Amino acid sequence: MIADFIDKIRLLFVREKKPFLRLKSILGFYPRNIKLYRLALLHKSMAVREHETHLINNERLEFLGDAILGAIVADILYKQYSNQREGFLTNLRSNIVCRNSLNRISQDLGLDKLIRHAGAITTGHNSFMSGNALEAFVGAIYLDRGYRYCYRFVEQQIFQKHLDIESIAKQDRNYKSTLIEWCQKNQYKFEFSQQESRDEQNVPVFHSSALVEDIPCGTGDGYSKTTRSEERRVGKECRS
Repeated sequence: MIADFIDKIRLLFVREKKPFLRLKSILGFYPRNIKLYRLALLHKSMAVREHETHLINNERLEFLGDAILGAIVADILYKQYSNQREGFLTNLRSNIVCRNSLNRISQDLGLDKLIRHAGAITTGHNSFMSGNALEAFVGAIYLDRGYRYCYRFVEQQIFQKHLDIESIAKQDRNYKSTLIEWCQKNQYKFEFSQQESRDEQNVPVFHSSALVEDIPCGTGDGYSKTTRSEERRVGKECRS
């Protein structure tokens, strides 16, 4: 592509080439505004003050990248599985963008080694740090190069290199949806409830439970109201 060739020429006039080349190996193309990618890899534990007014970290980019990544994954799945129903596509997308999956992909890409953070990356809320950084990274690509390059990154660097899509498609992991369908089919009343508390680091922890005919039948804890692993644990316990 002409744009890539121009970016390669532009790199000749950059003093510090190493960061650009390292990002290029991850992205599949040359970055332009490297500050965006540095911000995407800045965890809130290492937040910096901007203009002496507020702290900045990668959470805003994570918010943006989450929406863009979900849209691109939906687009790819819609085209690849043209004969599948909405429920199948929804579950497949959920399995791809769940925290465990994003963490693994981020580590495969090598992003986890570039994250600037203070503290353990494997415990508590920080266990999602790698996946969150990947979403922020997608947000950085969008602001730097636009949607087309985001799509290119997700399709070529993630789907083609780090996802076994057929294997994921065979997995039935959305136990919450299965429980809801089972209750509706058998005309059982069901309800999901949630309570919030704080862990030792004052991070919100959400305690969810499932009730069928007002009988508690499963519980799960997680650091997000939409944590997929939490939903699966609750639903799986109810099924058993």
